[in-house]
Amino acid sequence: MAAQGELATWVREAVAAVRVTDMHTHLFPPSFSALQVSGADNVLTYHYLIAEAMRIGQMPPTEFWDLSTPLQADWIWEQLFEKTTPLSEAALGVVQIAQAFAVDLRREKLAGLRAKLEASATDVYADHVLDLAGVDSVVMTNDPFDEIERRYWEQGTPRNPRFHAALRLDVLLNDWPRAQAQLSHSGYHVGPELGEVDMAEVRRFLKDWVAKIKPVYFAFSAPDTFAFPEDSVRGRLLAEAILPICREQRLPLALMIGVRRQVNPSLRSAGDSTAKASMLPIEALARRYPDNKFLVTFLSREDQHELAVTARKFGNIMPFGCWWFLNTETLVSEISNLRLELIGPTFVIQHSDARVLEHVIYKWRRARKVATDVLTHKYQLLQDAGWDLTREDVERDVKQLFSQNFWDFVKR
Repeated sequence: MAAQGELATWVREAVAAVRVTDMHTHLFPPSFSALQVSGADNVLTYHYLIAEAMRIGQMPPTEFWDLSTPLQADWIWEQLFEKTTPLSEAALGVVQIAQAFAVDLRREKLAGLRAKLEASATDVYADHVLDLAGVDSVVMTNDPFDEIERRYWEQGTPRNPRFHAALRLDVLLNDWPRAQAQLSHSGYHVGPELGEVDMAEVRRFLKDWVAKIKPVYFAFSAPDTFAFPEDSVRGRLLAEAILPICREQRLPLALMIGVRRQVNPSLRSAGDSTAKASMLPIEALARRYPDNKFLVTFLSREDQHELAVTARKFGNIMPFGCWWFLNTETLVSEISNLRLELIGPTFVIQHSDARVLEHVIYKWRRARKVATDVLTHKYQLLQDAGWDLTREDVERDVKQLFSQNFWDFVKR
């Protein structure tokens, strides 16, 4: 039986060494050059930091949005790193990115970060950043209704194999008039009423995009008001098109629930918030469609206990990560402990949700630290109860939480 110090070493070394599958990001490979985002100015103008800087600075949002990206970055730097101490998760993340690139921010400031980070990433640079984060591969968020992105896929643009695709269905499910117009323009015969022929065309569209991008899952970001079953366009599209194609193609549907869009429109991308959502739609989906698989995360802290309990009841639900406003050291620790206590190591411990390439560095550094603390405590309790834990047990569990649980769920 391991001594306490030895057990802590096993966990620390296993978590430090594990190669991560980052199963939900907003990243793109360098070959998708118009969409790929990296570099110091993009790190600084992350929407988390915009919202935080607006709390300090006196600049009206309209004036901020009129600035160029470098000038926005300069202003955010002044507010968050000159006028105050960078203690928030997002601001500390900038410091941790700088540390990974051997930049002393107190001395070199934003200019030092600009000199080290590549604004136009190459595959070599992207691989370097992923390796710094210990990330084996990432899953993108791919929108077939985005005109710029669609061109890359239709042209067969090659991509770094470490970037996997996921088919995002937000426009289809949240804005049917726009989706219907674009589908019609692309040669799919769909009308506003969604009759049987229209629904067959939506299924054809989905199968065409599965063949085109080979996604590892379908994805849908839902508001806090999400309901199912529902006599609505969204309810019918889920029941009659999306879920059947998911079953046919053996693809999970990832549901990210609880965002309240544009509570402060003047902040644009920084203006979204969160609200408690209902678990009833997830129960209904899992119960009515036992042959479908559902990757599920909620944005509200208050929904986490219900999600873990629901996952106990339905093996076709895989809870994943701590999304958006939940991705703080305090809440990731709390939620990871809760999930371990209710469903054991049978969930995906985290995803980065990164929108800027370099974000994976600090987000996974933070995730590893929290996971090390949480797992060390749980393993010590287990060993104190008389269980003869081995290093191999620890390494297996860590690999499952950071990567294997996701792939096993996707492929089963």
